[in-house]
Amino acid sequence: TSFSTPKKKKRDDGMREHVTGCARSEGYYKIDKKDKLKYLNNSRAFAEEPPADTQVRTCLLLTARRRSEQRRLLSSFTGSCDSDLLKFNQLKFRKKKLKFCKSHIHDWGLFAMEPIAADEMVIEYVGQNIRQVIADMREKRYEDEGIGSSYMFRVDHDTIIDATKCGNFARFINHSCNPNCYAKVITVESQKKIVIYSKQHINVNEEITYDYKFPIEDVKIPCLCGSENCRGTLN
Repeated sequence: TSFSTPKKKKRDDGMREHVTGCARSEGYYKIDKKDKLKYLNNSRAFAEEPPADTQVRTCLLLTARRRSEQRRLLSSFTGSCDSDLLKFNQLKFRKKKLKFCKSHIHDWGLFAMEPIAADEMVIEYVGQNIRQVIADMREKRYEDEGIGSSYMFRVDHDTIIDATKCGNFARFINHSCNPNCYAKVITVESQKKIVIYSKQHINVNEEITYDYKFPIEDVKIPCLCGSENCRGTLN
Protein backbone atom coordinates (compact mmCIF):
# COMPACT_ATOMS: atom_id res chain seq x y z
CA THR A 1 0.00 0.00 0.00
CA SER A 2 1.16 3.43 -0.77
CA PHE A 3 0.14 6.59 1.02
CA SER A 4 0.22 9.96 -0.52
CA THR A 5 2.52 12.19 1.40
CA PRO A 6 0.68 15.26 2.57
CA LYS A 7 1.80 18.46 0.96
CA LYS A 8 3.85 20.64 3.22
CA LYS A 9 2.06 23.81 4.08
CA LYS A 10 3.44 26.87 5.69
CA ARG A 11 1.76 29.31 7.98
CA ASP A 12 1.67 33.03 7.50
CA ASP A 13 4.78 33.43 9.66
CA GLY A 14 6.75 31.07 7.42
CA MET A 15 6.83 28.08 9.78
CA ARG A 16 5.63 24.62 8.65
CA GLU A 17 2.03 23.77 9.45
CA HIS A 18 1.46 20.29 10.95
CA VAL A 19 -1.25 18.45 9.01
CA THR A 20 -1.94 15.91 11.74
CA GLY A 21 -2.13 18.63 14.36
CA CYS A 22 0.89 17.40 16.31
CA ALA A 23 4.56 17.69 15.43
CA ARG A 24 5.47 14.44 17.23
CA SER A 25 3.11 12.35 15.08
CA GLU A 26 4.78 13.39 11.84
CA GLY A 27 8.18 11.88 12.63
CA TYR A 28 11.58 13.40 11.95
CA TYR A 29 11.88 16.06 9.30
CA LYS A 30 14.42 18.70 8.48
CA ILE A 31 13.84 22.38 8.89
CA ASP A 32 15.37 24.86 6.50
CA LYS A 33 18.12 27.07 7.87
CA LYS A 34 16.14 30.15 6.93
CA ASP A 35 13.23 28.97 9.05
CA LYS A 36 15.57 28.21 11.94
CA LEU A 37 17.09 31.71 11.78
CA LYS A 38 13.62 33.26 11.75
CA TYR A 39 12.64 31.32 14.85
CA LEU A 40 15.91 32.09 16.67
CA ASN A 41 15.76 35.80 15.84
CA ASN A 42 12.14 36.05 16.99
CA SER A 43 12.87 34.25 20.28
CA ARG A 44 15.97 36.41 20.98
CA ALA A 45 14.07 39.60 20.28
CA PHE A 46 11.32 38.49 22.62
CA ALA A 47 13.81 37.61 25.37
CA GLU A 48 15.92 40.76 25.04
CA GLU A 49 13.03 43.23 24.85
CA PRO A 50 10.94 43.06 28.00
CA PRO A 51 7.50 44.62 28.00
CA ALA A 52 7.30 48.37 28.24
CA ASP A 53 5.64 48.31 31.64
CA THR A 54 8.49 46.14 32.99
CA GLN A 55 11.06 48.65 31.76
CA VAL A 56 9.19 51.51 33.41
CA ARG A 57 8.97 49.65 36.73
CA THR A 58 12.69 48.82 36.61
CA CYS A 59 13.61 52.46 35.89
CA LEU A 60 11.43 53.71 38.75
CA LEU A 61 12.93 51.16 41.12
CA LEU A 62 16.51 52.20 40.25
CA THR A 63 15.63 55.87 40.68
CA ALA A 64 14.07 55.18 44.08
CA ARG A 65 17.17 53.26 45.17
CA ARG A 66 19.47 56.13 44.14
CA ARG A 67 17.36 58.65 46.04
CA SER A 68 17.31 56.40 49.09
CA GLU A 69 21.11 56.07 48.97
CA GLN A 70 21.52 59.84 48.72
CA ARG A 71 19.18 60.44 51.67
CA ARG A 72 21.03 57.83 53.74
CA LEU A 73 24.40 59.44 53.04
CA LEU A 74 23.09 62.94 53.74
CA SER A 75 21.55 61.90 57.04
CA SER A 76 24.75 60.07 58.07
CA PHE A 77 26.84 63.26 57.98
CA THR A 78 25.78 64.70 61.32
CA GLY A 79 27.68 67.79 62.36
CA SER A 80 29.43 68.25 58.98
CA CYS A 81 28.58 70.32 55.95
CA ASP A 82 27.46 69.11 52.53
CA SER A 83 30.90 69.85 51.07
CA ASP A 84 32.38 67.19 53.37
CA LEU A 85 29.90 64.67 51.98
CA LEU A 86 30.79 65.47 48.39
CA LYS A 87 34.52 65.46 49.07
CA PHE A 88 34.40 62.16 50.94
CA ASN A 89 32.47 60.53 48.08
CA GLN A 90 35.05 61.85 45.63
CA LEU A 91 37.86 60.57 47.88
CA LYS A 92 36.33 57.06 47.84
CA PHE A 93 35.94 56.87 44.06
CA ARG A 94 38.87 59.00 42.98
CA LYS A 95 41.81 58.72 45.38
CA LYS A 96 44.64 61.23 45.31
CA LYS A 97 47.87 59.99 43.76
CA LEU A 98 50.36 59.68 46.61
CA LYS A 99 53.63 57.84 47.26
CA PHE A 100 55.80 57.16 50.28
CA CYS A 101 59.57 57.39 50.17
CA LYS A 102 62.50 58.56 52.27
CA SER A 103 61.92 61.87 54.01
CA HIS A 104 64.38 64.53 55.19
CA ILE A 105 62.21 65.02 58.30
CA HIS A 106 62.14 61.48 59.66
CA ASP A 107 62.49 58.04 58.09
CA TRP A 108 59.59 57.56 55.64
CA GLY A 109 57.22 60.29 54.45
CA LEU A 110 54.19 60.74 52.19
CA PHE A 111 54.53 62.82 49.02
CA ALA A 112 52.03 64.14 46.46
CA MET A 113 52.23 62.80 42.91
CA GLU A 114 49.73 65.36 41.61
CA PRO A 115 48.85 68.98 42.43
CA ILE A 116 46.38 69.21 45.33
CA ALA A 117 44.27 72.33 45.78
CA ALA A 118 43.64 73.97 49.15
CA ASP A 119 40.87 72.62 51.40
CA GLU A 120 40.79 69.22 49.67
CA MET A 121 40.53 65.78 51.25
CA VAL A 122 43.92 64.17 50.75
CA ILE A 123 43.62 60.76 52.41
CA GLU A 124 41.71 58.98 55.15
CA TYR A 125 43.64 57.72 58.17
CA VAL A 126 42.75 54.02 58.10
CA GLY A 127 43.33 51.53 60.90
CA GLN A 128 41.66 49.48 63.62
CA ASN A 129 39.24 51.23 65.98
CA ILE A 130 40.20 50.26 69.53
CA ARG A 131 39.48 51.42 73.09
CA GLN A 132 41.94 53.18 75.39
CA VAL A 133 42.57 50.02 77.44
CA ILE A 134 43.50 48.04 74.32
CA ALA A 135 45.69 50.91 73.10
CA ASP A 136 47.71 50.88 76.36
CA MET A 137 48.19 47.10 76.10
CA ARG A 138 49.25 47.30 72.47
CA GLU A 139 51.68 50.14 73.15
CA LYS A 140 53.51 48.02 75.73
CA ARG A 141 53.48 45.01 73.42
CA TYR A 142 54.92 47.07 70.54
CA GLU A 143 57.76 48.21 72.82
CA ASP A 144 58.51 44.59 73.77
CA GLU A 145 58.52 43.60 70.08
CA GLY A 146 61.01 46.34 69.27
CA ILE A 147 58.62 48.47 67.23
CA GLY A 148 59.92 51.98 67.76
CA SER A 149 56.94 53.86 66.35
CA SER A 150 53.30 53.12 67.04
CA TYR A 151 50.85 54.75 64.64
CA MET A 152 47.93 55.51 66.95
CA PHE A 153 45.57 58.40 66.27
CA ARG A 154 43.04 59.49 68.89
CA VAL A 155 39.52 60.09 67.54
CA ASP A 156 37.79 60.99 70.80
CA HIS A 157 37.98 60.18 74.52
CA ASP A 158 37.07 56.49 74.01
CA THR A 159 38.22 55.62 70.47
CA ILE A 160 41.72 55.34 68.99
CA ILE A 161 42.68 54.31 65.46
CA ASP A 162 45.68 51.96 65.43
CA ALA A 163 47.43 51.83 62.05
CA THR A 164 50.64 50.20 63.27
CA LYS A 165 50.02 46.83 61.62
CA CYS A 166 46.78 47.49 59.76
CA GLY A 167 46.62 50.80 57.95
CA ASN A 168 47.31 52.74 54.75
CA PHE A 169 49.80 55.35 53.50
CA ALA A 170 48.42 57.98 55.90
CA ARG A 171 50.50 56.56 58.74
CA PHE A 172 53.68 57.71 56.96
CA ILE A 173 52.74 61.40 57.19
CA ASN A 174 55.37 63.24 59.25
CA HIS A 175 54.85 66.02 61.79
CA SER A 176 55.63 69.64 61.03
CA CYS A 177 55.26 72.81 63.09
CA ASN A 178 54.32 74.60 59.84
CA PRO A 179 52.26 71.89 58.08
CA ASN A 180 50.49 72.02 54.74
CA CYS A 181 47.64 69.77 55.96
CA TYR A 182 45.46 69.26 59.02
CA ALA A 183 43.41 66.40 60.44
CA LYS A 184 39.64 66.55 60.85
CA VAL A 185 37.16 64.12 62.40
CA ILE A 186 33.96 63.57 60.38
CA THR A 187 31.04 61.21 60.95
CA VAL A 188 30.02 58.83 58.16
CA GLU A 189 27.18 56.36 58.71
CA SER A 190 27.38 56.82 62.50
CA GLN A 191 31.11 56.08 62.45
CA LYS A 192 33.81 58.65 63.15
CA LYS A 193 36.61 58.87 60.61
CA ILE A 194 39.84 60.87 60.48
CA VAL A 195 40.54 62.61 57.18
CA ILE A 196 43.61 64.64 56.24
CA TYR A 197 42.75 67.97 54.58
CA SER A 198 45.08 70.29 52.68
CA LYS A 199 45.58 73.74 54.24
CA GLN A 200 47.16 75.21 51.11
CA HIS A 201 48.08 74.31 47.57
CA ILE A 202 50.44 71.30 47.47
CA ASN A 203 52.81 70.89 44.54
CA VAL A 204 53.96 67.63 42.94
CA ASN A 205 56.66 65.82 44.97
CA GLU A 206 55.96 68.04 47.99
CA GLU A 207 55.87 66.20 51.31
CA ILE A 208 52.52 66.08 53.11
CA THR A 209 52.69 67.06 56.78
CA TYR A 210 50.36 67.94 59.63
CA ASP A 211 50.69 68.91 63.30
CA TYR A 212 50.49 65.84 65.55
CA LYS A 213 49.35 68.02 68.50
CA PHE A 214 50.80 65.68 71.10
CA PRO A 215 49.92 66.51 74.73
CA ILE A 216 52.57 68.28 76.79
CA GLU A 217 54.72 65.78 78.71
CA ASP A 218 57.90 65.87 80.77
CA VAL A 219 59.76 63.52 78.42
CA LYS A 220 60.18 65.55 75.25
CA ILE A 221 60.25 64.17 71.71
CA PRO A 222 62.56 66.23 69.48
CA CYS A 223 61.06 67.75 66.32
CA LEU A 224 63.07 67.55 63.09
CA CYS A 225 60.70 69.37 60.73
CA GLY A 226 63.21 72.20 60.13
CA SER A 227 60.55 74.89 59.63
CA GLU A 228 61.20 78.52 60.59
CA ASN A 229 58.76 78.47 63.50
CA CYS A 230 59.74 74.99 64.73
CA ARG A 231 58.86 74.48 68.39
CA GLY A 232 61.76 72.07 68.87
CA THR A 233 59.64 69.25 70.29
CA LEU A 234 56.53 67.36 69.27
CA ASN A 235 55.09 67.54 72.80
